[in-house]
Amino acid sequence: MTSLSELMEMDDAALMCRVRADDRDAFAVLVKRHQKMLLNFFARSGVQYDCEDLVQQTFLRLYRYRDRYTPTAKVTTFLFLLARQVWIDELRRRTRHERLVDGLAAEPHPESVAPVAADAGAAGVMDLEQALAALPEALRAVVELGVYQDLPYAEIAEILAIPVGTVKSRMFNALARLREWMEEK
Repeated sequence: MTSLSELMEMDDAALMCRVRADDRDAFAVLVKRHQKMLLNFFARSGVQYDCEDLVQQTFLRLYRYRDRYTPTAKVTTFLFLLARQVWIDELRRRTRHERLVDGLAAEPHPESVAPVAADAGAAGVMDLEQALAALPEALRAVVELGVYQDLPYAEIAEILAIPVGTVKSRMFNALARLREWMEEK
């Protein structure tokens, strides 16, 4: 058993070899050693509020993809590669979210929508919950994972064991049904 002080003295490559063997203490040392560097990376990349979350996602990916690390590369290079992918995924998620919000806001036509009362916020949430509950399970699952959990289509496809194209078409169909349902109400 290696002590914490011995782990702290190891270089990154040696720690990563231990992480590949599922040594969580070695992983904790890597996190402690590189989290500030990743926080700075995300801050310089333009992240305003979610730096800590993105750093956490990067380290989760490091652990998930620990077997893909090759000792010939620097651990920091591997970390920056993962951080860059996390940032790209976050930008895509934000873009999808903005398009969804803009699309849903642009959908209702003023002549077909009744004026909204000041206390209608809670009713609107209930309507949306009812609309989601009315969706078939396959469509509802895609919406919940994509919109509420902010997962990229590739992860949704992996979770549901379906092709990415199927995820996209189910999302499109689910959102179309939700729009129709909300217009009827």
